Amino acid sequence: MAKEKMPREKVEEAVEKMAIPAAERFGAEVEDVEYVKEGSEFYLRVYIDKEGKVTIDDCENVSRALSDELDKNDPTGEPYILEVSSPGLTRRLYKEKHFIKYTGYDVDVKLFKELDGKKTLTGKLLEYKDSAVTILSEGKEYNFNIKDAAKIALHVEI
Repeated sequence: MAKEKMPREKVEEAVEKMAIPAAERFGAEVEDVEYVKEGSEFYLRVYIDKEGKVTIDDCENVSRALSDELDKNDPTGEPYILEVSSPGLTRRLYKEKHFIKYTGYDVDVKLFKELDGKKTLTGKLLEYKDSAVTILSEGKEYNFNIKDAAKIALHVEI
């Protein structure tokens, strides 16, 4: 009998629970998990972070440990490609834990509609509470609901 497929969100939750101990074993933490279909392939992406920087060895170690666990208890029910990597310098913020971790950091915000005449903002993330984001940009505080933002990411000076 074929195994019934879990919804994408449930797969991501199940994999995150398996990935946390695998990442912690190597001094890293799970930043995010994505389960997506691109073309005809499914991708299971696990983003890890750690103090300092994430190395290729960190990604390989977590990938091997997680792969062993997934071989025993695969929540996807279909073939996929497992990728473990760093979320990168310009990582997206969209979960409460991301906003808490990066309070005080500079962020880039793209809004769906204008807020005080602006659709893009760069400023310091001051607060996240009950889906409301507050940033300080050009000496002014801007407040908006997370669902009004198309993208919020860490700002990087180039």
